[in-house]
Parts: sequence; C-alpha cells; structure tokens
Amino acid sequence: MWFKNLKLYRLASNASLTAADLEAALEPLAFQPGGSQDSQVSGWLPPREDSGLAYAQHGQILLRLQTEKKLLPATVVNQASRARALQMEEQQGYKPGRKQMKEIKEQMTMELLPRAFVIAHDTRVWIDTVNRWVAIDAAAAARSDEVLGLLAKTLTPFPIVPLHVEMSPAAAMTLWLSEDEAPAGFTIDQDTELRSTGESRATVRYVRQTVELDEVRRHIQAGKQCTRLAMTWNDRVSFVLTDNLDIKRVAPLDVLKEHQDAQAANEAEQFEADFALMAGELARMLDDLVAALGGMRSDTK
Repeated sequence: MWFKNLKLYRLASNASLTAADLEAALEPLAFQPGGSQDSQVSGWLPPREDSGLAYAQHGQILLRLQTEKKLLPATVVNQASRARALQMEEQQGYKPGRKQMKEIKEQMTMELLPRAFVIAHDTRVWIDTVNRWVAIDAAAAARSDEVLGLLAKTLTPFPIVPLHVEMSPAAAMTLWLSEDEAPAGFTIDQDTELRSTGESRATVRYVRQTVELDEVRRHIQAGKQCTRLAMTWNDRVSFVLTDNLDIKRVAPLDVLKEHQDAQAANEAEQFEADFALMAGELARMLDDLVAALGGMRSDTK
C-alpha cells in the first residue's frame, strides 16, 4: 500500500473534487487491453478489485493507472528490415532506396508488434481532499506527466497545481547539513549527495555513511549544494528528499509496521486500514516538511 515515491502537487484552492466526480470523469478512459497493432495503451483500473475507479474514504481518494507497453527493440526491427530489404533487392535487381527502407521498417514494425512482449506497470495516485495534497507514486517525471496528462483530458477545469515552497530544498538541505541541525521533527540519516553549482557539476555521494561536519563544510565552501538527503520524520517514516522537492524511498518504520499488522481482519479491512494509515501519516509529514521549507508560496496555498 505505501507509496515508494511522491511526486507532489496541490489541489487548487477553488477546486471541489469528490470521488463521485472522479468516477464519472475517469470512466471514459477506463483501461482497455490494446489491440495487436497498439504499441502502448493506458487507462484507469480500480485500486481494489471490488471498488470503483476512485477508491475513497474520509476525503482520501486512491486512483490506479495501468499502462501496457509492447517491447519491440529497434535492433529486432532493423534486423528484420535488412532481411526484407535483401529479398526485395533480389526481386527487383537493386537496393531499396531511403524512402523504400523507411516503408520497410514501418511494415516490419506492424508485422512484429503482435508478437512483442508486453510489459505492464501501475501508477497510483493519492488525492487528499481534506489537506489538498496530490501525490503520484512515480520516480520519473515522465510517469507523473503521463498521469497528469490523462487527468487533464477528463477534468475541467484542471484542479491540480504545482507545489511551490518559500525556500528551495537545495538551500534548506545545505543549511541543515552545514549547521548539523535538522528541522523540528526530523533527523538526518546517512545517505547524502552534494553537487557543484558550477559547470563541472562535480558530485560527492555518501551511501550508508555518516558525513563529517568539517568535510561537509569544505564541500559547501567549494561551491557544492546538497541535492539529496536521507531523513526520518518523527521516528515513523524514512525518505530521501531531493532538490526538485521529490520524495523518494518512502518507508514506514517499525512502529507503523506493527500498527499495520495489528489491523488485519480480512483483506478489505486491511486495505482500508493501510490506506488510512498511509494517508494520515504522510499528510502530517508533508505539512511538517513544508513548514521546514518556509511554508508554501501564496500561489499554492
């Protein structure tokens, strides 16, 4: 249940979004398996088998986008195209030209697609209508852009806006390291990345290693800023904060795992309890993190 990554956004201040609204909006883009000639298809699926497209409880909404992509490497297409081109050369007595080779590649792609392997992946979206958080469980911007693009096709006006804070994450993380003091409610863990702001982009990474204060200060004085910092919130959730305000490697700690395990009764109740726990803990953590970064700018409040 727990999201591993958080691409963060906000619900617009004038947005009024309900699970019923989302259910109706997402229905036209519900997932449908692709045809033999489709290289990629995407669509919405129920987060639970017995739920609608928008699973909701107490103002918290969970969505699930499934994408299926056919794996057809260019080397395979090129190899098949060369073989076809040799056949045509024998038949017509001369090598296919550039235009004809392009047509051959397109034809071979269409012929090979039905036999290509299919890779499927899910991307989940958490919408907190109470605290107005929107988080996409995606490590890459392209994945979150895909989600936002599909939502934009059905939600008018579009209710999701970027998150902006007063203090840049890089400046804040650099300050916390240089002063050897984490913001209230947080501790600094062992994974750290420092990167030069100059053209060299020189980078120093510490993995599972405590960083010496004097060493950090030398790197900062040399023009480096902290771009990734592992942290723990209130001994409950660990994560890595990046200079883009992305949150990666999110993990509940033992105190929450024990609480999760104690909730089990049946599958449906477990799912409900896990989602409620995740939403509640992450909403509080995000509020504290934004406060540590100077609060939200007026355009996202």
